[in-house]
Amino acid sequence: MGRSRRTIPEELLLLALDPTTGTTAQPQSLDLGLAGAQLVELALAGRIAPDGDRIAVVLPRPTGDPTLDSALELLRRRGSPVRAVHWIGGPRLGLRQTYLTHLERCGMVHAVENQMCGVLPTTRYQATETAVSRQIRARLDTAIRTGSPPDARTAALAALAHAVGLGKHLYPGNEGRSSRSRLRDLIRHDPMGGLVAHAVMDVQNGVAGQAAAARRPQQGGARKASGRAPATAASPAPAMSVVGQSQQHGGEQTARRGVTRTAVRPSLSH
Repeated sequence: MGRSRRTIPEELLLLALDPTTGTTAQPQSLDLGLAGAQLVELALAGRIAPDGDRIAVVLPRPTGDPTLDSALELLRRRGSPVRAVHWIGGPRLGLRQTYLTHLERCGMVHAVENQMCGVLPTTRYQATETAVSRQIRARLDTAIRTGSPPDARTAALAALAHAVGLGKHLYPGNEGRSSRSRLRDLIRHDPMGGLVAHAVMDVQNGVAGQAAAARRPQQGGARKASGRAPATAASPAPAMSVVGQSQQHGGEQTARRGVTRTAVRPSLSH
């Protein structure tokens, strides 16, 4: 994949980066958005395609982008199409930091070491290539201002920006209300971007967990009808270590010996 343009995950991260504080807006939902943005980028590269509410790999050939190829390989290993909401809601440890580090290597941002409360080390990221960030923002502004259908890349970026809550960051206050509304409306211009954006919002709203919880009573009812007791919802007790088992076993033996000695000890009251 050529590097003449930034990928959608990189563009989303640059949009979220506050030029004043060096922090990212909406950090928790942004992590979900980055996972979703990878799906959109892979779809634009022809590697995956939507299959209903699921994602299917149609071309497992690497793109040349290590982070995207890692996601593509994980999808390929699933063997069957995966629901977008389950993929985006899965663990993506360090994804934001991976992209920040990548942008730093590309010279797009630079790390500023600092301390929180004078003790805890922190790292903030300041944009260096501000012209690129302005170009990305200008694409969104143009799509919002003109109301004409944007290209698929811009539409997907707008959908993800809305889904992770960047609207108030990009267009704050009452004066930005109409722009935020039009940003939300751009979600309909790209099917893949819309699918992923809705999945990001569903994960934030706990829809995936609610669906799983709704299935559990049905499964329990089926087991009861078959004559077997339903499984309890409580988590199993943690397994005891070998040392703990030995200590418990030794304690039980000591207790039994103590009971035995008490039972055979002659009485001194006679």
